[in-house]
Order: sequence, then structure tokens, then C-alpha cells
Amino acid sequence: MSAPAPSSTSAATRIVIAGAGPAAQALVAQLSRARFAGTITVLSNRDDAPEELLELAMLPGVSVRFGQPASHIDAVERTVATADGMEFAYDQLVIATGSAPVASPVEGASQCLNYSTIDDAPRIAEAVQEVARELGRRPLGILVGNGAAAGQAEAVLRAKGVRPIRTTARPAAIVPGKSVPGLAASAVVFEDGSSMSGDLVVLAEERVALDSLAATAGLATAGSGGIVISKDFRTSVPGIWAIGDAAAFDGVRLGLLVAAASAAGACATELLTAVAESPASAPAGARPLQAAA
Repeated sequence: MSAPAPSSTSAATRIVIAGAGPAAQALVAQLSRARFAGTITVLSNRDDAPEELLELAMLPGVSVRFGQPASHIDAVERTVATADGMEFAYDQLVIATGSAPVASPVEGASQCLNYSTIDDAPRIAEAVQEVARELGRRPLGILVGNGAAAGQAEAVLRAKGVRPIRTTARPAAIVPGKSVPGLAASAVVFEDGSSMSGDLVVLAEERVALDSLAATAGLATAGSGGIVISKDFRTSVPGIWAIGDAAAFDGVRLGLLVAAASAAGACATELLTAVAESPASAPAGARPLQAAA
């Protein structure tokens, strides 16, 4: 997606992004390409500093706060408090806290393919093609999961020539690959000792939106989880937006509907429009909560 039109906003404009996953990263990149003239503060729950976040932190006007997840929103004062006692003022706030698996990880899950959002489709398609080349035939896939994510994963597998065998029963463990060692797991074992074997395994288990931050600001949430957004990514509270898997549109996790880059591009355009229509604000900054009293 092309970047939004260049921004002519005041340098005082403050955008705070709660979350630092793919959707948040894509949004920062889009705003930077649009030459957004204000400041962008990314509140990450990660203590480490992965390369992709360090690259964002090098962009003009961008600050990444590692290990400082947002914990509370004051929508009236337009401030976000972090878990370690800092408070950040914002003019526009974007919640991009993502989602998490409902159940604990299956043993050996890191050895198989996983599907949770549309962004996983290209990666799975590439892995399937590699397995098919190694085997010299159409692969047989074991698909674990139920719901929309599993349905999308099955469509991807079929489109790439995989014969999927789907099970909604949760396995106790994933077995390392045998047909193509090192490429993907090839079997699952259940609690009763039974098993299913194929050429690859795809987990598409249920996930829940990480929307607890929304409750602190009184944002509307979907019955199945996720911050309710409109088509322009606005939440029910002015000045607060949501993208990625933390958001829900028409009751469905946004990650199952729109790729992170596409959502970020569209959200950036809406954000810049809103900023241009709003009066300039005071310079950005953060202060300890106790000093704000």
C-alpha cells in the first residue's frame, strides 16, 4: 500500500501507540513515510530490543519505550500511564496490543506452522511450496483448530495444493518432521495416545484479543473480545483508535480481516486527517505519575 499524503501537521502533535507488534510497526512506518511532523511514542511490553524496533526508534520524531507497556488510559486528560509509573500525554492514541492464545502452547508447537492472522498466509504458502518441492508430490497436511482462523488456514492449504485433514481435538504434542526433516512437524499425538500423521502440521488455535487496556478508558468491546472499531479504525471514545488483533470489526478480530500493512496504511491516512483538523497541542513528554498529582 502506498504511503499517505505528506502531513503538514504541527510539530507539537503527539501520537502514542500502545503496543509494538507488526501492526504498530507498520503504522509507525506509514506515518514516517508521510513525513508526519509531530512525535510518535511507542509503548512496548518487550524488555528486549529487536532489530525492527531499533530501526523504528532511529526515525525522526519516533521514541520507543522498551519494557513500558501501557496500563491505564485517562481519556479525559488524554494521558496513558505505563506499568512502571510513567505518564504520556497524547493528542491521538492508537491501541495495537494484539492477541494471545487462549490455551497454553502445545508441546513442540514451535516446530510446526501456525496460523493466527491473514499475515501468516504468505509464510505458510511459502513453507508448503518448499515441502512440496522436497517431496515431489502433493503434501498431506494436519490442520488443528476450529473457528475462523482454522477456516482461513484450510483455504490457504487447499489453494497451495495441500490435502488437509482437519481435527478440532487439541493434541498433547507435535511430532518433529519425518518426511522433510527440519522443515516442519509431520504428526500430532493426543492425550489418549492416538496420533495423526502427514507431511506438515498447521496449528490454527483460538486466540483472544488483548483488550484489557480498553476497559480503563471505557471503550466499547465486542462480545467475543476485541475493541470495537468503525471502518476508519476509530473506537467509541474520541481520540482513541485501534488496529491489529486488539481490534474487532463486526465482531471479528481485525487480524483475520485485514493484513497489518493494509490496516496501518488506512489508519495512518485517517489519523493524519484527524490531526490536521485538530488544534495544535503542547509539546510531547512523559512524567512520573506521582509528579502529575
